[in-house]
Amino acid sequence: MGIIKKGSLYFPDKEFKKRAWIKNNSIYKEANKNPIKFWDKLAKELHWFKKWNKTFVHKPPYFKWFVGGKINICYNCLDRNLEKRRNKLALIFEPEPAEERETKLTYYDLYRKVNKFANGLKKLGVKKGDVVGIYMPMIPETIISMLACARIGAIHSVVFSAFSPNALKIRLKETEAKVLITTDGYYRRGKIINLKESADEGIKGTNIKKVIVVRRANNKIKFVKGRDYFFEDLIEGQSDYCEPEKMNAEDKLFILFTSGSTGKPKGVLHTCGGYTVQAYWTAKYIFDLFDDDIFWSTADLGWITGHTYSCYGPLLNGVTYVLYEGTPDFPTPDRWAKIIEKYGVTTFYTAPTAIRMFKKEIKKLKEKLNTLQIIASVGEPIDEEAWHWFYREVGKEKCPVLDTWWQTETGGILITSLPGVGPFKPTFAGVPFPGIKTDILDDKGKSLPANKEGNLVILPPFSPGMLRGVYKNHKKYVDTYW
Repeated sequence: MGIIKKGSLYFPDKEFKKRAWIKNNSIYKEANKNPIKFWDKLAKELHWFKKWNKTFVHKPPYFKWFVGGKINICYNCLDRNLEKRRNKLALIFEPEPAEERETKLTYYDLYRKVNKFANGLKKLGVKKGDVVGIYMPMIPETIISMLACARIGAIHSVVFSAFSPNALKIRLKETEAKVLITTDGYYRRGKIINLKESADEGIKGTNIKKVIVVRRANNKIKFVKGRDYFFEDLIEGQSDYCEPEKMNAEDKLFILFTSGSTGKPKGVLHTCGGYTVQAYWTAKYIFDLFDDDIFWSTADLGWITGHTYSCYGPLLNGVTYVLYEGTPDFPTPDRWAKIIEKYGVTTFYTAPTAIRMFKKEIKKLKEKLNTLQIIASVGEPIDEEAWHWFYREVGKEKCPVLDTWWQTETGGILITSLPGVGPFKPTFAGVPFPGIKTDILDDKGKSLPANKEGNLVILPPFSPGMLRGVYKNHKKYVDTYW
């Protein structure tokens, strides 16, 4: 099983195609002929409490998917997998301290922990439609928190743990969150980061009334009686079953702020139905996820890649995935390679910045990495030198290199080559995912011919996982995206 080079292009060989979900490009013709029918068909693989009565409704500048349908993403991630995967590993947590043992959670383990915490949140008065802030590092409790919120219909808003107290404050104020989940501290390059201290500073002047604290690093913290609750105490004695909220497809699932690279960070709003469908199918088709796969995305849970491919996507597909607390080059430059080798990772998804760092720090890899089947990059364009090093040294010239394009607003990958179809070309992301229509326009909205630089535009019917607005800012949504 491997890759064939033809000129400047790379293609999967016959053996690779045999394993792939999609083996030829006929799916593009089917999907592009009727994208709405295509997504309607895909959505039926998930569990819906009530089927939708209208697949797509478009009234610019807004649109809706699966109107009338009722769903719960937590139910689809966990309950739906219990019958066949109850004792299968869902999550492997690799702590940064090398001397600390990994934590392994089966689907049933994760199910029980999520249900207990969901009941704990309800005990604090959290209900459907409430916004819960999550200021957490890469630990299992972050995923448990996201899933627990989704289970009871609360809207989670994750804030990157490396952000300053002021950045946290801005986001908490905009979302009007009343509950914050954080941790005492976490490990970063051998040091303990006191996150509770940053959280205490960041909540000043906000609506936060309750703070839930996960004990991770056991560092000294300030604990405010009546406001602060330890995670472990909150779930103690709680039932391991919490009725999942039957959410309308267009109900709010989460708010995630953009990085702010093009202006003030925007609170991008994603909804329950469309996002679930897109996270499920892009993970399945693009990464060719099968039941025996071990998936690892190095993306932080504070970003959209972390939401879709370090949390929801793998769980929706019932695979095992790795969560690593620290930076992939600590305490040694090849820590990431050791993790791949240790757990037999089959799919590795990381950023070009990390790839260039690996290339610079490692002259020759000692690890064989022979379990890898797909390698992929995200977050920025990958240069040709890094692409070839990744293909040669990590993929051993037998793995497709997927260059994926998407962003916070799209919810999931929109442009890339499919592993069983190809082609793969250094520095080129590929073509739109089946069912996605795009164009290149000039600044006046005129379509441009091939090989002309312009503005990438996503055309109706868009994709189910696209943003539904900027939280409580209609004008910003219209001015920015329409």
